[in-house]
Amino acid sequence: MKPQRLLESSVLLATLTALAFAGCGGGSSSSPPAAPSGPLSVSLSTDTLVAAQDGTPGTMGVTVSGASSASSISVTASNLPSGVTSQFVPAAVGLSGTLSLIATSATPSGTYSAKVLVTDGTRTASQPFVLVIAVAASVANRVDTTLGVGGKLEEFMSTSFQAGGGNYPFFQNHTATEPAQLNKLGPQHIRVQVIAGSVPWKANTGSATDWDFSSLDSYVQPVLGVGDNSPEFQVAVAPAFLNDPTTGNFIFNSTNVQAFAAYSANLVKYYNKGGFSWGGTTFVAPSYPQLPITWWGIFNEYNINGLTASQYLQLYNAVVPAMLAVDSTIKFSALELAVTNPTTDLPPFVAPPANGGVNAQVNVVSTHFYPTCNQQEVDATLFDRVLLMIQYINYVYQELTTRADLANVPLWVTENNVNSDYANPDGTSNCNPTVKFVSDPRGTSAFFAAFRPYVFSQFGKAANQALYHWVYAADTQSGEVDFNTDSTYLSYWVDYWLAQMFPSTPTSPGPDILQLSATETSNVEVLATRNSDGSVALMIVDHALRAPTDNNGPGDPRTVIVDVSALGTFSSATTVTIDAHTNAMNGPAAVNITPAEKISVTLGGYGVTFLELKP
Repeated sequence: MKPQRLLESSVLLATLTALAFAGCGGGSSSSPPAAPSGPLSVSLSTDTLVAAQDGTPGTMGVTVSGASSASSISVTASNLPSGVTSQFVPAAVGLSGTLSLIATSATPSGTYSAKVLVTDGTRTASQPFVLVIAVAASVANRVDTTLGVGGKLEEFMSTSFQAGGGNYPFFQNHTATEPAQLNKLGPQHIRVQVIAGSVPWKANTGSATDWDFSSLDSYVQPVLGVGDNSPEFQVAVAPAFLNDPTTGNFIFNSTNVQAFAAYSANLVKYYNKGGFSWGGTTFVAPSYPQLPITWWGIFNEYNINGLTASQYLQLYNAVVPAMLAVDSTIKFSALELAVTNPTTDLPPFVAPPANGGVNAQVNVVSTHFYPTCNQQEVDATLFDRVLLMIQYINYVYQELTTRADLANVPLWVTENNVNSDYANPDGTSNCNPTVKFVSDPRGTSAFFAAFRPYVFSQFGKAANQALYHWVYAADTQSGEVDFNTDSTYLSYWVDYWLAQMFPSTPTSPGPDILQLSATETSNVEVLATRNSDGSVALMIVDHALRAPTDNNGPGDPRTVIVDVSALGTFSSATTVTIDAHTNAMNGPAAVNITPAEKISVTLGGYGVTFLELKP
């Protein structure tokens, strides 16, 4: 970087003035220039300078030693990123001054290696420093009614269980920690997906042995006692004798549809109405009558599990009335889609009932989001697909508004994680069967500390109203806790703090989403909300890539300076950071900080910082 013209002019003027005095004076002689007092060197007041993208200058003190005089030196900054300008202002006396660097919104955020260069005649000296180009964000004292649900972040956090025949009783094997550890998350409408051996209807012989609820209730009964005591019971699959033995898919015909409807109705009787009789035995849930089940999901991912859109509609339209005939107070989650092409699934669903569209009660529609089914895909791809999912969410709401009776139906994302792949019985990858399944570590690494908060913010601003983790107890790819040891993963603490900082329940409104502007959004996500008590929650997410080829990479450091001056003054502030340095067993610690009009947050790579400001 060349010296500023102001500095060049000053040096030139001083030189010309010295020459003029030397050439005048009636024969008197001038003193020779002072000899340098020693080796030329330069020292800086800091080794790191922060310049924000909004043009706020970053400054540092510069002290020069060994120069002939102040007027003989030139001070510049070099190795600067594009768009950064520098200015050196000498002190009134001595060989020192202040160097200012100014960035613009066009300057890419990040960390750069720069240096200060001092020139004195033919001699030079330099000193390296770190230049941080910070993202500048500004929070307004206004609600952004274009985001969320009329300006509110109505997105509750939850988690899931898959009750399957191969699972041993998770809660019974961890009585020292569960369900207390699950309850600490504060999940709403915990989802219990019933598959395989946990489907309680085993056969259709008319004998009491046809039904066995023991495996299923090893999950359902503990879940009923935590959170909001109101799980979503997903009738995910049909009893095995209604399925094709080769493919495992539901055999769709009118007889089987009615059998599925009768099965679902018996589940409602079992949990909500004192049971049902079969083979001379009455089957009734241990939780009856204190804890009935209100929420029910009908089938799981029909669009990749053997049913057409038309067949699913026929099934839904038969099952829901049969269940409502038992208990008219229950509610339903429809679709439960694997994310494929929404234009295949939504138009038939929202078609007028006379044209085959849904005619049964719908309380929410649900979908799932996994950005990949391949552990080899790079981090950049997973982050990019978050924004693609926003288009999907917008399309779902667009289609729902085409029917007046569905226009106010919310969307829930009832499964979310980094990777949907899993192991086949022979250990091969389900999505890539020619290779061995390998758990994707991004589900519990620092990557997740950037991924899930980014998803939460983007989806919540798009009016998604629930975000479920898949699945609570599992391996490093999918779990919040280890299935075998029940020790917490990093993902547990990410979801815990999302629920703590942005509380939202089905019975209370979520916080207001405040208007916010940021100089850069491609590498960081900033969310600002205000609660009814006047407290403000800020979330800063660093999802910047260290390299485009990274797979479970470290992320790249970013600094964000948030201006909250428009919100007035605050009496206290706390900060919580989750990143690669967070202890997964104990979780992050909240740290008290001094409230200020501008708050600077630096993350050393993938991660999230939560800030709570109290009036």
